[in-house]
Amino acid sequence: MTGSEVKQRRRSGGRSARTAARARPLDEAIRPVRPGMPGGQLRPLKETDVERINEAALQALEEIGFGSAPASGRAYLKEAGAIEGDDGRIRFPRALVEDMLAKAARNLTLHGRDPKFDLNLSGTNVHYGTAGAAVHIVDPKTGDYRHPTVQDLYDAARLVQRLDNVHFFQRPLVCREFESSRELDINTVYAACAGTTKHIGTSFTEAANVAPAMELLHGIAGGEDAWRERPFVSNSNCFVVPPLTFAEESCEVMEACIQAGMPVLLLSAGQAGATAPAPIATAVVQAVAECLAGVVYVNAIKPGHPALFGTWPFVSDLRTGAMSGGSGEQALLSSACAQMHQFYGLPGGAAAGIADSKLPDMQAGWEQGISNVMAGLSGLNMVYEAVGMHASLLGFCLESLVLGNDMLGQVLRCVRGIDVKDEFVNIDVIRSVVLDGPGHYLGHDQTLQLMQSEYVYPDIADRSSPKEWEERGRPRLLDSAQEKMRSILADDGHTIDAATEEALRAVLPLAELSRP
Repeated sequence: MTGSEVKQRRRSGGRSARTAARARPLDEAIRPVRPGMPGGQLRPLKETDVERINEAALQALEEIGFGSAPASGRAYLKEAGAIEGDDGRIRFPRALVEDMLAKAARNLTLHGRDPKFDLNLSGTNVHYGTAGAAVHIVDPKTGDYRHPTVQDLYDAARLVQRLDNVHFFQRPLVCREFESSRELDINTVYAACAGTTKHIGTSFTEAANVAPAMELLHGIAGGEDAWRERPFVSNSNCFVVPPLTFAEESCEVMEACIQAGMPVLLLSAGQAGATAPAPIATAVVQAVAECLAGVVYVNAIKPGHPALFGTWPFVSDLRTGAMSGGSGEQALLSSACAQMHQFYGLPGGAAAGIADSKLPDMQAGWEQGISNVMAGLSGLNMVYEAVGMHASLLGFCLESLVLGNDMLGQVLRCVRGIDVKDEFVNIDVIRSVVLDGPGHYLGHDQTLQLMQSEYVYPDIADRSSPKEWEERGRPRLLDSAQEKMRSILADDGHTIDAATEEALRAVLPLAELSRP
């Protein structure tokens, strides 16, 4: 063997060892990124702007109010101090809103079924996850869009369970094989719980479907008391139809979920230029007003019930009226909403990471990356729809979910920011390398010590040289994502034990899920 061959073999062996070391799961104590890191460095609104938006929202609640409250909701709100006008609209005096804000839950923990996945929503702690109601599954190889099934939802949950940078699983698609809303709602909860022990978000079509879903959740939790102690599923509730109109059926669902001990996400999803005002600032005003009404509603039913301030204003492409979830305007809206959450001191969530692109391509990459970075830097507690969503929320892609985990790793590194510690700004290491050492830092103890704790390494993204890429057969990013996806789904990740599942199947119409 020649000297050059020995040298090449040593280099390859060292690189292989380093690659293997990086592939091993990191100890929690040295992970460079993790759920709940504080953001808040980005503030697109000036403090005076925040105050003006608050004032405008309170004025809208007091002067315009809300229409179409269900009878039960009107009773709760009027008893709390809201005023029903001759026009049937419910109006909210400023003092009532302020009183209910004082009662609202703060510093929430959203529980995972496994406590290691608990989400601390205090301050500007940031968490990324899925969400949406996509009516199509995207095949990125063929470009085809098809109807999603409960198996797709189950597979998505199983992937999220294994993706470290996706911190929670809210239903990202609608299972379209069920004829009854009851079967749909029950099996949505079932498939999600069967696939992951992270916190889950779900929706209900009607209030009558909450009770059988709770029977399912009590069974999985080990009883109603255990469920109420650590509720690991929350209700994503579109209680409002923008502009400023209650959604009667959703309000009834919300009431049922509150009584059942389920946390709720108060979701206002107006679309700027369509169901919300075109100015970005005024779209925020309307979303804030609508969610403040939700805060009053929830705390009129049960003071201090866990609820998230879910301002989710979206953007229209005003040339066509189509939604533009991947736009810079959308990123600004979500970041501004995060500031408003912090102004009220309430845990909150908004949307980011939506791609208008139909496939996981370069357009999707910039759309997902820009809005996720801005949401994280603004300190948004819960960043929904962060991965997997295409075609302005009409399509969901499993491969994109896997790719998004890598993207979120880099996003979270930006959120973490730069650690300026005494030992990092001390020039002794520079002095020793420049004056006494080899003139580079590659093998320095400090470099080796910080290799894993200061830097994030992607699972899928390719950082090899063109020559190395060529030698490896020119792997494509999508192929690598599919290989990772198949590897995860090849393992049986079912999270409900057989005895519990058998007992639940005896009383509930649970779907059959395909397992490895």
